[in-house]
Amino acid sequence: MRLHNPIHLQEDDHAPAPPAILESLANTAGIRFNGPDPWDIQVHDPQVYSRILHSGSLGFGEAYVDGLWDCDSIDALFHRLLTADIDTRLGGLAKLHFYAEALKAQLLNLQSRSRAFQVGEQHYDIGNDVYEAMLDPSMSYSCAYWECAVNLADAQLHKLDMICQKLQLQPGEKLLEIGCGWGGLARHAARHYGVEVTGITVSREQKKLAEEMCRGLPVKIELIDYRDLQGRYDKIVSVGMFEHVGPKNYAVYFDTAKRLLKDDGLFLLHTIGIHKTSPAADPWIHKYIFRNGKLPSAEEIAIALNDRFLIEDWHNFGQDYDRTLMAWWHNFDAAWPELRHRYSPQFRRQWKYYLQSCAGIFRARRGQLWQLVLSKRERQGTYRSIRHRNAL
Repeated sequence: MRLHNPIHLQEDDHAPAPPAILESLANTAGIRFNGPDPWDIQVHDPQVYSRILHSGSLGFGEAYVDGLWDCDSIDALFHRLLTADIDTRLGGLAKLHFYAEALKAQLLNLQSRSRAFQVGEQHYDIGNDVYEAMLDPSMSYSCAYWECAVNLADAQLHKLDMICQKLQLQPGEKLLEIGCGWGGLARHAARHYGVEVTGITVSREQKKLAEEMCRGLPVKIELIDYRDLQGRYDKIVSVGMFEHVGPKNYAVYFDTAKRLLKDDGLFLLHTIGIHKTSPAADPWIHKYIFRNGKLPSAEEIAIALNDRFLIEDWHNFGQDYDRTLMAWWHNFDAAWPELRHRYSPQFRRQWKYYLQSCAGIFRARRGQLWQLVLSKRERQGTYRSIRHRNAL
């Protein structure tokens, strides 16, 4: 989102009164409109209330980006809202809006081949400068592993190395990375484990920077949809990409991975998950952040894997995503004096809402982070997993 006209917050002579239903729901979660706590909602314009009642979470997020309300700690706000399940208790037009989104997801394949590059164009191609400012030096845009780490860079390094160890990478092996991002994992695997990596992405900006990061290493980066892949690989890894596949395509996704993986190989799937199956993604996240995204539940993954892959290991460290997201926000916020010359005030508010609300989702245990190690039935021997404790 490039420069637009800056927003102007309305200065209030007195706080507008919320409708009784919204005040009651907020009180249930320990939240007040115009209250003194950092998680309270400071209302600048009473339109906020009608937007929430009409459009639910979509209206709530849009009203924040438009400057109609503020909150010192959006992460704490969402933690309270979702712990109290407020989103499921808001009825009327807001509920109908969510059902409309769910119906669209049922009727259409929102993650079809023709739509595959939309999320790259909308989100990943906004500008590498944003991600370079926000992420660690490896440019890892996925949950870090904080068990023994004290900073983001170490936590991401531990995550990258844990993945390589779980895959039992050996020198000379061919590794396929489905959704390679900016090349951090490909570079780490090629440099420290001596493997040959093919990484794919739907983002032109990611491809460009990944090629720079991996220059001189046996790494090839391709701009391609996973359904068009060919070849055979010793190991496959997919980090933070499965969220863009969608339930209508899970069978094709896993069938593709099975076709590409050698019989004695391993496939590590790193994905965000949700605590229960949901028919649609959050409307605000879908519209403004991850177009056509859909988070899987454990049930959906298990059904899709049935008779395709064996589950060798299922590791959940979802609460580490809360800390990761807040680290990203602090990095972004610290870099804003430089970024503000290229991006609008609305973009800053959008990014704050995105990162902090997602942190609240994981803090409330709605969001999970799973690493699954999968194999074919043909693979012999017992798989021994690890919970990584020491980086290289």
